[in-house]
Amino acid sequence: MLDGFVKAAAVTPDLKVADPVYNREQIVKDMREAAGKGAKIIVFPELAITGYTCGDLFSQRLLIDRACDELLETAEATADLDAIVFVGCPWLHRGKLYNVLAALSQGKILGMIPKQNLPNYAEFYERRNFTPGFADPDIIYVTDDEGNEDEIPIGGNILFECEDYPDLLIGAEICEDLWSPNPPSTAHALAGATVLINASASNEAAGKASYRRNLVTGQSGRLIAGYIYTSSGIGESTTDIVFGGHRMIAENGVLLAEGARFENGITYSEIDVDKLIGERQRNTCFLPEEKESHMIVPFSLNVSETELTRTIRRNPFVPAGITERNERCEEILQIQSNGLAKRLRHIGCRNAVIGISGGLDSTLALLVTVKAFNQNRLPLEGIQAVTMPCFGTTDRTYNNACRMAESTGATLKEVPIREAVNQHFRDIGQDPDKHDVTYENCQARERTQVLMDLANQCGGIVVGTGDMSELALGWATYNGDHMSMYGVNAGVPKTLVRHLVRYYADTCGDEALRETLLDVLDTPVSPELLPPQEGQISQKTEDLVGPYELHDFVLYYMLRYGFPPRKIFRLAALAFRGEYDQDTILRWLKTFYRRFFAQQFKRSCLPDGPKVGSAAVSPRGDWRMPSDGCARIWLDQLDML
Repeated sequence: MLDGFVKAAAVTPDLKVADPVYNREQIVKDMREAAGKGAKIIVFPELAITGYTCGDLFSQRLLIDRACDELLETAEATADLDAIVFVGCPWLHRGKLYNVLAALSQGKILGMIPKQNLPNYAEFYERRNFTPGFADPDIIYVTDDEGNEDEIPIGGNILFECEDYPDLLIGAEICEDLWSPNPPSTAHALAGATVLINASASNEAAGKASYRRNLVTGQSGRLIAGYIYTSSGIGESTTDIVFGGHRMIAENGVLLAEGARFENGITYSEIDVDKLIGERQRNTCFLPEEKESHMIVPFSLNVSETELTRTIRRNPFVPAGITERNERCEEILQIQSNGLAKRLRHIGCRNAVIGISGGLDSTLALLVTVKAFNQNRLPLEGIQAVTMPCFGTTDRTYNNACRMAESTGATLKEVPIREAVNQHFRDIGQDPDKHDVTYENCQARERTQVLMDLANQCGGIVVGTGDMSELALGWATYNGDHMSMYGVNAGVPKTLVRHLVRYYADTCGDEALRETLLDVLDTPVSPELLPPQEGQISQKTEDLVGPYELHDFVLYYMLRYGFPPRKIFRLAALAFRGEYDQDTILRWLKTFYRRFFAQQFKRSCLPDGPKVGSAAVSPRGDWRMPSDGCARIWLDQLDML
C-alpha cells in the first residue's frame, strides 16, 4: 500500500449449484492464489458459497446450515492471509433468510452486509426466498468449535477500516443494490468509504454488459471511489439464464481492468487510494457525512509496496485510442477557436497578428486562428502571419512558415529583425558574439514589440503561441513571447500540441498544407535564437530543459492529483522503462521542480487563454501559487531518492 496503491482481486470461482463443500474448496483455492499475488482486497460473487441459482433449495435448512459451516471454514482459512476477503452466502437471522456478503480476515468473520434491494421482476424471484436487508447494524452471535462466542455485526451501514492505513475504508453492496435509484454505495462514500465492492449474480443478455460497465464506472466516478465488481459465472444453473462472470475494477470513472466474460478466473488491478483522497479534497461538492451514520469495523493489513500491474501511460494528457484521440483533438480545437472567436467578437476586431516560426506552437496557433476567423465569417486576409527571421532562423523553418501562411489564406508579412537587434545590442553594450541569455531574450522581445506594433497598425490583437508545458517550465521570455492579447495554447501541453497538429494535417483536405504540417512535426523543437550549424538547428529545447514527455508526465500528476515527487518518480520509472533510466528521470524531475517554483512569476501575469483539459496553470483558474513559494521540501524528497 506504499504510495496509496491497494491491489484488488475480483474473482469468479468454479462452483457447483447447492454444493457448499465444493464451492468452499474453490473459494479457498482462489483466495490463496489472489493473496499470493499481493491482492489485499479479494471479492467473490453473490451467494458464492451455495451458488446463486439454487431456487427453492434455499428453503432447505440443510443447505443453509451447511453453507454457514463452510463460510466459517472459509473464514478460518484467512488466518494466514494478509488480505480482507468478501464472500457471498445465505444467512438465517432472527427467523429470516438474508442474502449477505461476509467480510473475512485473520481467521474471523468481521461483519455481514445484507442485500437491501431484492429484484422480483423478469427472471428474478429473490423475494420468494430472501428478505430485504436492513441498514442499521444488528449483532449475530456465532460459536466456534472451541465454544468461543463471536459477536458479528450485520447490516447495510457497516464500513471496514484498515487500521494500518485508515484512508482505506471499504463499503459493500450486492448486485441489484447498484441498479437501484439510491445505491447504498452512495451513503458509504459520503461516510468516507474510498473503496466500494459489489458481489453480484448478474446474468447475461444482449447489450447488458455495456450497461453494467457504465453503471460501475459511472458510480466510481460520481463517488470518486474505487469500485470492485464481480459476478457469478460458469457453474451456475443454465435452466433459463446464463452467467458470464463479468469482473471489473474501476477508479474514479476509469475502468482499470476487466475480465473476459464467460471465463471463470481472477482479475487484478491496483486502486490508488491517495489519488481518490486528493480528488475528494479538491472537489468542494463532495461533502462527507459523519461516520457515525455507519458502524466502523477495523481490520489489519501489512503496509508494503504493491507491485503495479495497472497501465501507467507515458502521455497522460493524450488519449490512447485513435478514435478517442481524434475526438479529443477536434474538441480541443473547437475550445481554442471558440475562445478566440468570442474575444474577437467582443472587441469588434477583424484582424489578428501572429508570429509564425515554422515550429509546432505557432503552427497550432495559426490553425486555431484560421478556425476562429471562419467561425466569425471574417476574411482570412485579416490574419497577419508574421515571420521575423534573425540569427537562428533556418531555411527549413522559414520556408515552412511561408508555405503555411500561403496554404491557410493568411497574409504573410516578413519583418527581418537582425538589424534592429544589433542596434539594440549597441544601445545597451551587448557583445553580439556573447551568446548568453541577453543575446537570446533581445530577439524574443524585439519580435513581441514588432507584433504588438503591427497589431496597433491594423487594429488587431496579437495571438499568443506559448503552450502550457513552456509556461510550467518558465521556458518563455518575460514580456517577450510570454505576452500576447490572447494565448490560445495556454492550456495545451506540448505532448498534445503534436497530436493536434497531426490531426489537423490528416483532416484538412489540403495536400500542400498537409505536407507542410508533417514537416513541421518532423522539425526539432527549438526557439531558434542561436546561430545554426551548417544550416541546421543548433539549439534544441529538449537538450536544454529535458524531454517534454517527461515534463508533461510530471506536470499532469503534480497539478491534477497533487502527487509528491517520490510517487511521480515511481510512476515515471514504470511508464518510461526502457526509454529512460532512473538517473535520467531523476535528473529531469529535479529540473522540473526547480524551474516550476522559480518561474511562477511568469504564470502570475499570464494573458487570457482557454483551459482545454483537466489541468491548467492560469492564476485566475486552476493554479494559484505565490510567486515566491519555496521548492525545498519537494527537492529534499528527490534528493532522498
